[in-house]
Formats: sequence, C-alpha cells, structure tokens
Amino acid sequence: MKSLRVLTGITTSGTPHLGNYVGAIRPSVQASLRPEVQSFYFLADHHALIKVVEPERIQQSTLEIAATWLAAGLDPERVTFYRQSDIPEIPELTWFLTCMAGKGLLNRAHAYKAQLDKNLAAGADPDHDVSAGLFMYPVLMAADILMFKAHQVPVGRDQIQHIEMARDIAASFNHLYGPHLVLPEAAIEEQVATLPGLDGRKMSKSYDNTIALFGPTQTLRKQIASMVTDSRKPGEPKSTEGSALFEIYRAFATAEETRALAQAYAHGIAWADAKQMLYERIEREVAPMRESYERLMADPGRIEDILRAGADKARRLSTPFMHELRQAVGLRRLGQSLKPAQAQTGGPKAMLPGLKQYREEGKFYFKLVDGQGQLLLQSRAFDSPRPAGELVARLKQGDDSVLLEYAECLEPASAPQALAQALQALREAAEAGPT
Repeated sequence: MKSLRVLTGITTSGTPHLGNYVGAIRPSVQASLRPEVQSFYFLADHHALIKVVEPERIQQSTLEIAATWLAAGLDPERVTFYRQSDIPEIPELTWFLTCMAGKGLLNRAHAYKAQLDKNLAAGADPDHDVSAGLFMYPVLMAADILMFKAHQVPVGRDQIQHIEMARDIAASFNHLYGPHLVLPEAAIEEQVATLPGLDGRKMSKSYDNTIALFGPTQTLRKQIASMVTDSRKPGEPKSTEGSALFEIYRAFATAEETRALAQAYAHGIAWADAKQMLYERIEREVAPMRESYERLMADPGRIEDILRAGADKARRLSTPFMHELRQAVGLRRLGQSLKPAQAQTGGPKAMLPGLKQYREEGKFYFKLVDGQGQLLLQSRAFDSPRPAGELVARLKQGDDSVLLEYAECLEPASAPQALAQALQALREAAEAGPT
C-alpha cells in the first residue's frame, strides 16, 4: 500500500532545456520509482495562461514537456500523469478556496510583490500589468495540491511560501467545514542542481543562454563550443570553481568521472578538449532519450491518449472528492437534509490560535494565526532563528511588552483586541496542559 502522495507540476510556457532536465525532470522521474510513493505529475497549462498569450506556444509547450517527461522514463502506468485543464474539478475547488483566502495573505505572494516593486521603481501605477490571474496564482496552486490530498510537494526554496499559503487556506476551510483537506508539506530539494548557462549565469530562457535538450546533436555540439571560458591556454592549470563547463559536466557525470575532469583541469586541459568531453558525456545520456522524444513528437495523438487516460485516472479521485466538498459547503440537492454537514459529522473541533516559526529564502520568521487560520501577526525577517525564537517564547510566557519593545520587528495585521485574545487563548491552553 502506497502511503505517501507526492505531486509535481511543470508550467507549459516553453521548450525544456538542459537546466529543466537536470533540475526538475530527471529528479522527478527518479522519485516516481520509490515504491512507497503514489505520484501525481501534471502539465500546468492553466498556470501558463497567466503569462503566455500565444495559444500555439501553450499547445506546443504542452506537447514538448509531455514528450520530454515520457522520453526521460516517466511511466504513465505507474503514476498519475495528466493535463491540468482536463480536470474540471480543479477550477471549481479554486473558487471554494478563493472564498477562504484572505486578501492580506495574497498581498504577500512573491510574484505579486515583485511586480508591485517593479512598478514602483519605474514610477508606474502599482497595479500596472497585474492581472487577477497573477494575484490569484497561489490559490490555483493550492487547488492543484489539495485536490489530490498530496502530502508532499517537491519545491525549491523560492516556492516554500506557496506551500505555506496552501496550508493556511486549507486550515481555514477545515475549520469551517470539517477536516476534508490534507495540509501539505514542502519537500525541499536541497540537492537539485541549478545549471549555469552558456554565459555562466543561471540557465534561463530569460537570459537566452540555454542549451537545447533534444535539439539536433550538431546543435548541442555547437552550443557547447560557444560556452564562455577564461583566457588560460592549453597547459595552464585551470580552476573548477566558477567554471560553468565543469558544473554542467558534474551534473551528468559519475563521481569518478568528475574527479578525472578536475584532475585534467589541474593539469591544464585545453578548453576545446574539455568542451568535447562535456559534449560526449551529455550525448551519452541524452541520445537514447532523443530517439524516444522524436518518436513521441511525431505522434501527438499517442501523447493525447496518454494524457486522457491519466485524466480519467485522476478524475476517479477528484470527482467523488469534489462531491464531498460540495456537500460540505452546502451545495446540495434541495431534497437532502438541511442539517449542516458539520452536525452530521460532529463538526470540526474548536481550533486554538497558532504561533509558529518558519524559514523562507534564508530568513527566519514567525506568525500568529487565529483558530480559523487567519493571520493576526506576521514578523519581519530575522537573519537567524534565535531572535525570532526568543520573541515567540516571551509572547507565550505572557510578556506583552514584546509587542512594544520590538515594534519595529513586527507587522500587526489585525485589531489589537483580536491579537490580545489570541495570545491569551494560547497562554491559557499552555497552562491547562494536554487534555
């Protein structure tokens, strides 16, 4: 029995490159082989609509990403592999969650704040180029996760905030309607490589420095030959530190192969020879997948059938679950009992406010939420966990002077009365001990 559900999605907004393969596609395929895991993989084409307004690009990207995942070894019989737009329950759940999500919570989303900062720096209207889709992005992401009761979502550190938001929204829903939604955890991918591009910066379409994953082999050779290196000549020792060529090689090579190239660097290998080694090592891994990828791309109907079958598999879970949620919120046939669903199930237990610490993008924070999961107090960033922990401990012990003494470190988002009531409830529960 598979006891752990893990969910991963890729936005269909471009053609996969070597960095996508190493950073997301290859590790997700490897993770799908874990025997204890029930895996969900989806093509996030609804998310793509937020930033892409070219229909052909979204369609082509969907085809290319699906073919890439399959060519890399994803087994659609072993996992649930589907296209987001084939699951109509997801946008319906998005609306349910929208009614739970506080605007203040969404105001703090990184993508939205980044656009606001960009506009302010340019002297433009703060909401210039801010669509409702961009603002509501975290809610749609929460629906993706909560629909299939995912326990873990593999993410980089820049995505932790979205998992926290999904948890907060789910907690609010469960408080009102009963424990229907599973609160997910972020599975931090510490070891996932971020590849440098042709110019040494992070490989990204935005920088136009990517290396094609499944382009013609001559294109791969030409792109690697164009990589920026330093001016050290053959015979001169070269440093592996800061070498984009070495970093990419290491992402594909074994430990023994990596040590051999490092030694070659120390002995003054010519850059042309190092680039040839890199080309051969990548080609060894990519060539078999390229053949499969080209067959799949030539038969889009096959990929469509795979995605449709995956959607049918996914909807065997989403359809009854959405029926359960409709019943919970009161969207029922009029002949049914008018007794609240909570009364039939005993209702959700009264939930205490929560005061918790967390880490995000290398900074440390704490926050206080009420029994419905609504944010009451959000700290600003601390450079280390200790000062945040000390403030939390003092608040729990009844030291309200913290709110004045450290006012510059706090961002109260609620009325003082609600904040005081929540803190008092926490302290009384601590004094009473476990029940």
